Amino acid sequence: MRTISTSLFFASAWGALFCLGCQSPTQKNVAASDSTTVQPAKLPDAQNFKENIQGKQTGLFILKNSNNFQVAITNYGGRIVSMLAPDKNGKLVDVVLGYDDVKTYQKPKEPFFGALIGRYGNRIAKGKFSLDGKAYQLDVNDGVNTLHGGFNGFYSKVWDAKQLSPQSLELSYLSKDQEGGYPGNLAVKVTYTLTDDNAIKIDYTATTDKATIVNLTNHAYFNLNGAGDSTITDHSLQIDATYFTPIDTTLIPTGKLQPVKGTPFDFSAAKAIGADINQQNDQLKNGKGYDHNFVLNKNNGSKPAATVFSKKTGITMEVYTTEPGLQFYSGNFLTGKDHDGKGKAAYGYRSAFCLETQHFPDSPNEASFPSTVLRPGETYHTSTTYKFLNIKR
Repeated sequence: MRTISTSLFFASAWGALFCLGCQSPTQKNVAASDSTTVQPAKLPDAQNFKENIQGKQTGLFILKNSNNFQVAITNYGGRIVSMLAPDKNGKLVDVVLGYDDVKTYQKPKEPFFGALIGRYGNRIAKGKFSLDGKAYQLDVNDGVNTLHGGFNGFYSKVWDAKQLSPQSLELSYLSKDQEGGYPGNLAVKVTYTLTDDNAIKIDYTATTDKATIVNLTNHAYFNLNGAGDSTITDHSLQIDATYFTPIDTTLIPTGKLQPVKGTPFDFSAAKAIGADINQQNDQLKNGKGYDHNFVLNKNNGSKPAATVFSKKTGITMEVYTTEPGLQFYSGNFLTGKDHDGKGKAAYGYRSAFCLETQHFPDSPNEASFPSTVLRPGETYHTSTTYKFLNIKR
């Protein structure tokens, strides 16, 4: 059996190089980060996640390391529900958005909070692709395009769960041939593991019995000030990328690579997320802010692909990955109209960011992008780590 490690898909000619479609934001400016909606950090009540869905039992699984770094995960959608990381004073802060019960995750137009995404993370133009001379039509669930696997992607499935240790959870799911329009029976396994240096490592593997496409990721929404805080535009962000993939008005890549230098997309040196987000720029206009794939400089996961810092809490998050791309999404479609977040929080416009490690959007229709094809006898494998540090600055 031949193993495909996604780090092999980097194109050597590229020294360097996210995603929602719900509704347009109505707010024009972000509030200061002294919001009073941040609740004291605690894990949700596990009883609120016990339900029978699709004939399977859902639950809440708690991972905890020796430093009291804690993560709560539900097998409904493989979702990260809470992530409690210590701040500069040793106080735990919940740094991901989510809900207090499994029922709310099932609401219409739920924005994929914390979910495992597949078969194909991000967008495919018009829901169409061809493979080995055969045309396939996928669910079209985002305007004219397919987003995150379609109407019933992995985010809506009940995964089989096995807690391997107090610090590790294994989730598995069999996506059947033609589910969402995708060919092949795809057997997927995802393992969440907490390390003792306050990191969560996500390992993804998959095999198929028919040629197919696969692009798995996690859709955690982060706010290092604390979930429920009003903004992430005060966060400092650095992305190890020299290029990004510009998009059209439907958020599909144009097929080109554009240098970040001299544009609002230059995060090669750390800067505030809000520093350039309101510039008059066609790409920012298309994405309603940042909602773009960055072409990561090749490092095989040996150094951070991205680093984020909150001055308010002193929490730094580093992202390591074997993937060639990173979707940076600045929460442009969050509205705050529903007070149904954890602790009845309202998650407003640009109150969270996502850093989704991935192959590029619409890769099946762009021959120059790294391939997402998986064939029988091959094993898809990719790994991403989110590491948390607390720093007094």
